[in-house]
Amino acid sequence: MQNSDKDVNNCIDIRTVDNKQTKQGLTCHLVAASLVGALGSSFLYGYNLSVVNAPTAYIKTFCNESWTRRFGTAIETESLTLLWSIIVSIFAIGGLVGAFIVTPSVKYLGRKGTLLLNNGFAILAALLMSLSETADSFEMLIVGRFLIGVNGGIALSALPMYLGEISQKHIRGSLGQVTAIFICFGVFTGQVLGLPEILGKESSWPLLFGLNAVPAMVQLAVLPFLPESPRYLLFEKNDASKAKKAFQVFHGKEDVTKELEEVQAEKKAQSHIRLVSVLELLKKQSARWQVITVIVTMACYQLCGLNAIWFYTNSIFREAGISKDHIPYITLSTGGIEIVASILSGLTIERLGRRSLLISGFGFMSLFFGLLTISLNLQNRVFWMSYLSVVSILGVIASFCIGPGGIPFVLTGEMFDQSCRSSAFMIGGTVIWLSNFFVGLLFPLIQSNLGSFSFLLFAAICVLGAIYMYIVLPETKNKTFAEIYQSFAKINKVPGQETEQIIPLENELLQLTMIPLDDGTDNKANRESGSVENIS
Repeated sequence: MQNSDKDVNNCIDIRTVDNKQTKQGLTCHLVAASLVGALGSSFLYGYNLSVVNAPTAYIKTFCNESWTRRFGTAIETESLTLLWSIIVSIFAIGGLVGAFIVTPSVKYLGRKGTLLLNNGFAILAALLMSLSETADSFEMLIVGRFLIGVNGGIALSALPMYLGEISQKHIRGSLGQVTAIFICFGVFTGQVLGLPEILGKESSWPLLFGLNAVPAMVQLAVLPFLPESPRYLLFEKNDASKAKKAFQVFHGKEDVTKELEEVQAEKKAQSHIRLVSVLELLKKQSARWQVITVIVTMACYQLCGLNAIWFYTNSIFREAGISKDHIPYITLSTGGIEIVASILSGLTIERLGRRSLLISGFGFMSLFFGLLTISLNLQNRVFWMSYLSVVSILGVIASFCIGPGGIPFVLTGEMFDQSCRSSAFMIGGTVIWLSNFFVGLLFPLIQSNLGSFSFLLFAAICVLGAIYMYIVLPETKNKTFAEIYQSFAKINKVPGQETEQIIPLENELLQLTMIPLDDGTDNKANRESGSVENIS
């Protein structure tokens, strides 16, 4: 049966369909949404992780001169170090704030609307940071770093949510990996532009920060012409007509009955459940191990030791006999490895699965951390050990990008239904930014006490993460949200009557005939006024 737009506004014809799903490839609109969305979001996050490194000496000089002109005396060394630490670490505080505000934002503004609003933070941050030297105000640099952190906190939740909801389930993982790929591209771009021959010099370091506005403006110009998430349109806005058009645009076909059926069936099954808050999600027994899994994967994402690798890179390259002048260029190889590994992950995730890539990624990271510890302690005795150190560094980076670098964001979008997803991303984002902050705070202390043996601590974290994934995490590739829920039902010890209520969507489709939209409106009203199901 073919429905006109008028018919869709009145009802959605739910039909029994063949269990075989016709797989559609990437469409130009899906590619555009992922590339433009990632350029103005995760790219900026990666860019701001690396761009602050090259102009460190120039920024410290600027802060000292600004302080001297203001107070008539040079700033003390300890105070300058503290000020520099604030400039660097305020990025994580901003990210934490962004993670807190993303849940209400995606609810009221939508996924696409949140991404568009987020560009305002990036543009304002770019203006403040690029004009800080002209205004002779290091405070503007601090505020700018905070705002670009807010941008990153929102982006790392809103973007994976948007990409996960606009893609078909058989390419959901590959499209979700775009987030990680563009983080790597952002890091690499920051490294390249920070070279002394380009913008990494005293006269042009403010421009490095001002360039944050360019990706944001590109996204602001293009994204409005792409549809909102169809799942958001149907679940939150109850607009079946726009949801149908969004599916047609993103999936590149006229007949999107299958997609509408799946979303409508999930909506019908959850008609008595309103949007779940973070506190309610933490108490929800049927989502208990999904929440724990998000917390573990996001914590391991930050605590697995990649930041420590960046700390040691220059010294290890020096020990390998690379001249000081060449080290910045050799360091670019680490950014190149990140990009290649993340692209490889995106190409293989739908074949190998999320679970296997995560486990193998953490496993190989622990192996290379062990080799790095050995090589660092023996490189003064055995000449070729310094080269093993370089290989180990590249191995750690490649292992991270193949698995842990992007899959946690994909998993967070897959393990929760529409009512819980935004709160789940808020929990995951909070864990990421808190872990980021504590790593920056505690790693210097750990390094000063343990030296190169600090890598054994990170190896242990990677091993524990791999063991957890092996025991708890089910494979989620090519599964509907309801099927993934069922995979966790046993470990969550959900009562029998509860699991029967969350039947697979395929069975639900067989029972549905015609669902008028006015019933959907009543369901929406009930969802907004009702209470969250109490699962105990």
